[in-house]
Amino acid sequence: MRLSLTDRCDLACVYCRPHRHDGYLEERLDVDAWKTMVHGLVRAGIRRVRLTGGEPLLHPALVEVVRFLGTLGLEDVALTTNATRLAALARPLRGAGLRRVNISLDTLSPDRFREMTRGGRLDVVLRGVEAAVEAGFDEIKLNAVVVRGANDDELEDLARWSWARGIVPRFLEVMAVGEGAHLQDRVVTTSEMRARLVHLVRGGEPEPELDRGPARYLVAREDPRKKIGFISGTSDTYCKGCDRLRVAADGTLRPCLATNDGLSAASVARGGDVEAVARATFDAWRSKPDGEVWKGCTEDTAAGVSMRGIGG
Repeated sequence: MRLSLTDRCDLACVYCRPHRHDGYLEERLDVDAWKTMVHGLVRAGIRRVRLTGGEPLLHPALVEVVRFLGTLGLEDVALTTNATRLAALARPLRGAGLRRVNISLDTLSPDRFREMTRGGRLDVVLRGVEAAVEAGFDEIKLNAVVVRGANDDELEDLARWSWARGIVPRFLEVMAVGEGAHLQDRVVTTSEMRARLVHLVRGGEPEPELDRGPARYLVAREDPRKKIGFISGTSDTYCKGCDRLRVAADGTLRPCLATNDGLSAASVARGGDVEAVARATFDAWRSKPDGEVWKGCTEDTAAGVSMRGIGG
């Protein structure tokens, strides 16, 4: 389950949102409602939780939420962040029980970073990355969305930079979700990425990690402990094996990233009704599209989804 704690973000990445003033939700769940929501999700059988946004580090009660999740016997508690506030929060989050962190970072060039994020500061993010490394999380992964003509010449640099810090680099295709629908002429496919990195990784077909989402990995030639992940979604959808649900910041249970369809559990969460949240979770799961027919981010509905609003 991916929990979008907030739809707010302090960056405006070109493949995610049109500008910095694209509007936010009028109402969001408060902390008590989130606790009821998560209790209901666990009652329904959810075993792994990833906190997302927007940017989850903007949520004022993030550390409290992570600490609460640690009391529920979950197999995994992870978070995806742009790292702009990670320098101050890495150690508190680790102390609260956060196990794994995915950091979104598309370029190592300050000028490119500023352009791709519409004003972001690379030095701030790099300090956050170093703080995460020093905090000793079980695993840190780097997520880089590859945009032709913007950062597609940095694949090797990003991979080596990540490996040097014990981070697993992962390269993502631009998906036709929201603003990404306007960048389909700039997609770099995972097969092209692999071809560019053939001197760094061993041959064969990339393999997924068990119960760890859609990424597929190849190990490094120089050291089998290192690897690179590839995430498609445009050239090759992965709907058939999808076991994810999402909760938007307004309490809507979303069965698929590529559509705005969902089932609101906000009122029952605010009312403290754990059993009703569990029932809503089952209903949302039953409404997941048929992955044999449905092709996710290649469907027309994907263009109308806010990637920022649902956390990817």
